[in-house]
Parts: sequence; structure tokens; C-alpha cells
Amino acid sequence: MPKRVLISGASVAGPALAYWLGRAGCETTVVEAAAALRRGGYAVDFRGPTHLEVLRRMGVLEAIRDNQTGGRTTRFVRQSGETILTMPPEFTGGDLEIPRSTLSRLLHERSRNNVEYIFGDKITAMTQDADGVDVTFLHAASRRFDLVIGADGMHSGVRGIAFGPDDDYVTGLGYQIAGWDVPTVEDLRGETLVLNAPGTLISVFPHAGNPSRTNVLCLYAEQTAPPNLDARVRQLGQRFAGHGWMVPSLLADLPLATDLYCDTIARVDVPTWWNKRVALLGDAACGATLTGMGTGTAVVGAYILAHEILNAGSDYESAFLRYEQLLRPYAQRGQAGARSAVKMLVPMSRTAIWLRNQFLSTAMGRRLALSENSKEAEKLQLTDYQTT
Repeated sequence: MPKRVLISGASVAGPALAYWLGRAGCETTVVEAAAALRRGGYAVDFRGPTHLEVLRRMGVLEAIRDNQTGGRTTRFVRQSGETILTMPPEFTGGDLEIPRSTLSRLLHERSRNNVEYIFGDKITAMTQDADGVDVTFLHAASRRFDLVIGADGMHSGVRGIAFGPDDDYVTGLGYQIAGWDVPTVEDLRGETLVLNAPGTLISVFPHAGNPSRTNVLCLYAEQTAPPNLDARVRQLGQRFAGHGWMVPSLLADLPLATDLYCDTIARVDVPTWWNKRVALLGDAACGATLTGMGTGTAVVGAYILAHEILNAGSDYESAFLRYEQLLRPYAQRGQAGARSAVKMLVPMSRTAIWLRNQFLSTAMGRRLALSENSKEAEKLQLTDYQTT
């Protein structure tokens, strides 16, 4: 059995995989570029029986329920702030919603006794041979591992080293996303408020971990991302200039934001999720923005990958092949909703906005929208591994 496993990424997928491997006796190391567990971030959710069953098997389901946010009602508003449409929490949430930082902390707490965590460092080079992988770090001394797993997000550094650059695997869907937090500007009553204009969406909702802050999220139609952060800030100002409601004050706080997040709304497609002794997990293998399925799929993938590694002994290629065969169809069903989700959230004309609102205002429209949100969470028959 491979004994030494290196995992890159300490958000969700990495600690979930480390939990299973560490408790089974593998010498498991997790390296994370951030100096500590990341704070802040938005809520993530779990949908459907497969997600919940894996959380139950990990023994973390009740802890997540104890820390869940409960979801939020979504109100679409006019430029004046008048409410146009109200949608129930299931519209954007799932069966369980929890702040990403809280979930990361829970997984870290349950794995750290059996796992070595290295923060503030990253992999810079890897060399594979028949017996292992020599890994060079930015700061730590080079080490040798049996296997390396990239669980480091859509722009995975491990994937870049072992598979190729982002351009080979990450496809933009024609939209950009940006988020930051500001001082609470009004009583949101625990709701998400959304303003659309043609080709744009801006929303505000309560900060999951700090009641004195409000999260801001922007989506807008744009094929390519600006070259640097300053250019992104200028682009946001230009795209949302002239909007009413509370948008001017939100933009006024933008230059002072210290946690600005920007990215292209995209989908990751990697033809094969493993290359010799290096494999990919979570968004690094099959990410897709805005589907609501990424976190749950990462946890399910960690469960399958860990147990296939443990059951395959030294035959790691069989473990990786079986993991991909089991998970890929499920992951692709989850990815499929990315394009339709962003088109529904960001209509490109005033007529399209009006038609979307009219559709969601009907009982049938609501049922269809909610069923579309949940159908990707189809059940995956989980193997009852003997090592569980």
C-alpha cells in the first residue's frame, strides 16, 4: 500500500481526502499556499442523498447541521429597491448550507491528529519515476512521496506542473465574477437582494461569519478577464456605473476592499484525471462555477479516491482508474448546469430579465427552477468499502 501521500490544498477536498487516508495509517501530508486556514468566503451547500451519506460516514454530518446557515430567501429588486420577485431558500441553497471557512475548519479538526499540515508553502516542481515522486517546495526541503494529489482548485498548481497550463483545461463561459465585503449598509433581514441590468447582476447578503459585514457578489458578461487587479476594479466600476439602488455606495467601498475575489466563470474538463503517480480531485479535476455541486462532489470524490487507494495496495494506477470511472459521470452531471445557471442569473436584455421574472413568478416556473437546481444531485451508488 502506498504509505506517503502528498495533497495540495487545504480548503475542502484536500482535508476530506486526508481524513480518510490519515485514519487508515497512510503518512499523509497536506500543503497549503495560504499561511493558515482561509477565513471568510461564501457559503457552500450539499445537495441530495449522496452528499449527505458521505458526510454521515465521515461522522461530520451533525457538526455541519449544527453550523449551517439555514439558507436565505432571495429578493430580486428594481433600481429603486422595490421588490419584483421573491424566491425561497432552495433557489440558491441545497439540503445543507454552511460557510466554506467553517466547513474547512471542521474537516481540518477531524484530520489533523493523523495528518501533517504545512501552511504557507506550495509545490514548485515534481519528478516522477517508477518508485515515487520527488517534490520540490517553495520553502520546505524537497521530499519524496508515493503519490501526489492536486486538490488545489480550478487553477490547480499541481495540474499545471503535471498536466499542462490552464488554457488546456479551463473553458470560460463568457462571464466574470467578483466578490468583496463591506460594512453592513442596511438591515438585510437575513435575505439575499439581487439587482439585474442587461448583462449584469449585483447582490448583497449577510456575511456568514461576521454580522457587522455584508457580502457583495457581482456577475457580468465579459469574455476575458482584465490583466491585473487594478484593471478589474476599473472594469467593475465601468460595468456597474449608472446603476441605482445601493450600488454607488458598494462601488465606493471597492477600492478599500482587502479581500476582493475575481475570476472567470468557467468549467474544468481534464481528459484523464491522473498522470502516473499524480491525480486530481475536486475543482482541479472537474470544477464548474455556480452549479452548487462542486463542494459535494469534492467530498464524494475524496471518499472514493481514498478508499480506492487503500484497497488497491501498490497498484495505484488501478486505484486512479477506478476512482475516475466511478466519479466522472456523476461529476459531469453536476457540471452540466453551469452555463444554464449563469444565463438565468444574468439575462442579456431588459426583455430577457422581464421574461425570467415572469417565469419565476408562476407556480410552474418556480417548480421547474427548483427541480432544475436539484436534479444534478442524482444519487450515486456508493461502494461500502471494507476499510470504511
